[in-house]
Amino acid sequence: MDVTRGIRELILAGELVPNQRLVEADLVEQFQVSRAAVREALGELVSEGLVERIQNRGARVRTITLEAAVQITEARSALESLCAEKAALLITDEEIAELRRIGTDMSEAVQEGDLGRYSLGNRELHTRVNRISRQDVVRGLLERLNGQSVRHQYRLVLKPGRPAVSLPEHLAIIDAVTRRDPRAAAEAMRAHLSSVIDALREWDATVQGENRT
Repeated sequence: MDVTRGIRELILAGELVPNQRLVEADLVEQFQVSRAAVREALGELVSEGLVERIQNRGARVRTITLEAAVQITEARSALESLCAEKAALLITDEEIAELRRIGTDMSEAVQEGDLGRYSLGNRELHTRVNRISRQDVVRGLLERLNGQSVRHQYRLVLKPGRPAVSLPEHLAIIDAVTRRDPRAAAEAMRAHLSSVIDALREWDATVQGENRT
């Protein structure tokens, strides 16, 4: 049993929520592994930024602030635009068909109002473009960044009207990569993630306003 992966997936799925204590004894029982294995897994997740240790209180799921989410997205923008550029240069005909299939599925999800399906398509698209780029070092960095900000990304999908804004941005990325236009692909990715940052700030301002009323 890969305990690190198991705990990571529970965090990313929202089954372990921000600030929730991670009790070693409970994790030992849940994953049927030794306490040493749990401690090692928690140490790895601390290094990934998903978990934090609090003195005299043990480990808990880390909460990502708005400003941290913005900085993570800015870092993603630099790395993912590079991946989009490389993907446009290296993409195969089979991979072109796959990206177009993802775009069609995302469009249908928006038309049907299926936000869960759209969210999955969103993650799949970014993952596939990064994989097509063959930039293994960059992909490793992005996996850690995406793990830290996944909750903010999911909340944006649920924001009223957001999918109608982000869908054309995603389709523009697909169009540029599948046309094998590296400059347009990088620009489309940067424009999309800049839009994500704007949406994060708007969402936070809305939440803060609601909390004051």
